[in-house]
Amino acid sequence: MRASSIVKLAAVALIFAAVPLPAQWPEVKTKRVPLTRDGKPNLTAPAPKIANGKTPDLSGVWLSEKAPCEGTSSATFGCNDAPEGIPIGFIDITATSAEEVDRGAKIGLPYQPWAAALARQRIAGMGKDSPTPRCLPMPSIAHWNSFHPQKLVQTEEALIVLDEYMDQYRQIFLDGRPLPKDPFPYFKGYSVARWEGDTLVVDTTNFTDKTAFRGASEKMHLVERFTRVDPETLLYSFTVDDPSAFAKPWTAEITSVRGDGRIFEYACHEGNYGMEGLLKGARADDKKAAGGAGK
Repeated sequence: MRASSIVKLAAVALIFAAVPLPAQWPEVKTKRVPLTRDGKPNLTAPAPKIANGKTPDLSGVWLSEKAPCEGTSSATFGCNDAPEGIPIGFIDITATSAEEVDRGAKIGLPYQPWAAALARQRIAGMGKDSPTPRCLPMPSIAHWNSFHPQKLVQTEEALIVLDEYMDQYRQIFLDGRPLPKDPFPYFKGYSVARWEGDTLVVDTTNFTDKTAFRGASEKMHLVERFTRVDPETLLYSFTVDDPSAFAKPWTAEITSVRGDGRIFEYACHEGNYGMEGLLKGARADDKKAAGGAGK
C-alpha cells in the first residue's frame, strides 16, 4: 500500500473511530423554544433573550448545515463532499469539489507565496502534520464545519463552547476585559467579546504556531460574529487577518441549526488505531524524501 494511502486511511480512522453509536436516551423536550399551535418550532418568533430581556441568548446545541460542494460560493464555509471519507472542510475550505481536494490543487485564499506552498503541502499530506490526528486541540473555526455538534452555554461573564469532537472546550469572555498584551499562547487563542446590536463580535489573538489553520501563523487575528437569527438558526461568520500569511483579510460564513440539547462523550484516543498508521505513513514519506535527496 502506498504511504499516501496509509496516511489517508489513518486520517479517516481517526475522524470516525470515536463516533458515538446510537443509544437509548430518555425523551426530553428542549425548553424555552416557542411553538406554533401544532407543536412545531415557531421560526417567525423573535430570537430568545437571557434573563435581562435585552441580550440575545446564544445557548443551545448547534450543528452546521451541510451543502454539496458543486456550485458552492467562495463565501460559504465548507461543504459535505467527503473524499476518502474525510469532510472537505477539514482539508481545504476553498474547494468546490471532492476531486479538487483529492488533487490538492485548489488554493483560492489570498495566500502569501510561502503560505500557499505550505497549504499545498498540508493538503497533499492529508493532515499528517496536523495536531488533530494526535488528539490535540483543533482551531476553533474548524469546529463549525464538523460533523459533530457544539453546545453553547451563555452567562453574563462568558460564552462557553463545548464541542463534542474530542471533548474540547473554549472560553469567550464577555466581562469587558481587553485582550492580554503578553498572554500565554493557546491552540484556540484568547477570546474576548462585545455586543454590536444583536450580534456577538469575538476578537481572538495569541494562537500557537501549531494552530495550523489554512496556513495562518500564530500572529493571526480572528474576528467572529454570532447572530441568532431565530429560535432555530445561528449564523456564524469569521474574518482571518494575518498579513504574514495572507495578502489581505478574508471572510466566510456558515449557518447552524439547533439540535436536541445533548452532546455525547468522545474519547479521542480510545480505539485510535489511525495514529499508528498515520505515523507509519509519515515515516515512510520522510524516508522516501531522504532517499531522494541523497541521489
